[in-house]
Amino acid sequence: MTTTLASAPALRIGPIEVDVPVVLAPMAGITNTAFRRLCREYGAGLYVSEMITSRALVERNATTMRLIRHHESEVPRSVQLYGVDPVTVGRAARLLADEDRADHIDLNFGCPVPKVTRKGGGAALPWKSDLFGAIVQAAVGNAGGIPVTVKMRKGIDDDHLTFLDAGRLAEDAGAAAVALHARTAAQFYSGAADWSAIAALKRAVTSIPVLGNGDIWSADDAVRMMAETGADGVVVGRGCLGRPWLFGDLARTFGGGGGSAPVDATLGFVAAAFRRHAELLVEFFEDEGRGCRDIRKHVAWYFKGYPVGGDIRAALATASTLAEIDDLLGTLDADAPYPGAAAEGQRGRAGTPKRPALPEGWLHSRDLAADAADTLADAELDHSGG
Repeated sequence: MTTTLASAPALRIGPIEVDVPVVLAPMAGITNTAFRRLCREYGAGLYVSEMITSRALVERNATTMRLIRHHESEVPRSVQLYGVDPVTVGRAARLLADEDRADHIDLNFGCPVPKVTRKGGGAALPWKSDLFGAIVQAAVGNAGGIPVTVKMRKGIDDDHLTFLDAGRLAEDAGAAAVALHARTAAQFYSGAADWSAIAALKRAVTSIPVLGNGDIWSADDAVRMMAETGADGVVVGRGCLGRPWLFGDLARTFGGGGGSAPVDATLGFVAAAFRRHAELLVEFFEDEGRGCRDIRKHVAWYFKGYPVGGDIRAALATASTLAEIDDLLGTLDADAPYPGAAAEGQRGRAGTPKRPALPEGWLHSRDLAADAADTLADAELDHSGG
């Protein structure tokens, strides 16, 4: 049972007003058009694309151009950019603005993945405060009035925290909001998020919204985070995996528009959501086989705690057509009730704390040295398309 508030203030990000103060966190391989549309069907909020590599966008990589496409129902359109070079990030922001491909740009300074931090990107980059500020300024200056926000972590590890300095720099550079995942890169997704850091950032950054991210598994968690930290909104990541209707819970809880009726999450309801997700993936990829392959990673998340046998789960994880999926879902007990605690709590991989991979000598100075600049040039050669 969630706590329902009489109302919560709408979230303002530049000229954009979001009915409820809720943002879908960018997640690689997850927050494509299909998943964003599905979440939007249940609730309200701002739904951000998966991470887009700035150089790949500037070079019009085919995969990247597909990833930045939005369905006509997606308003506002939100794109997250990753980059380590101010010039390239600026050119990417200008492309999005000039070609009318986005209404909101988010900058990724929070990715803890070793292949990113090893080259000085993601959560490692704010340590070089001059480079961080230059990237935000370049994005804001080239976005043509599109609001630019920043998503970051506390820092590299507990001995190298950057979030307060980065928050102030982003505010001074014209960012429209800052979001903090209240873990360090060293934590990855392990342990508990440090919500006190969100409160500290809110005290330090006073002229733009501060959003909190980390350990929001339910609408009650979102209410508690905002109450404890003073945050202006919440960013929801792993908590919505296999549970897109969480955005309906959040809309109702915050008293905003767009929320669907309260969910009775029977197995039949969950199966229907899974099927809808698969259908939208097929439409997104324009390929039934690829869409059905992509839904496989979601099987465990959707059916967590429900009486779905290993044989059915395995078959869903190998199905290659919607008809196969329909046949398998038809064998389930649609009336099986919501399993309660077994379906709650953490979703997705938490990982374990680990020493962040960093460029040689990265921590020697907060300023970007010539040798570090060479390393970053390599990072900008990533053509992964997001």
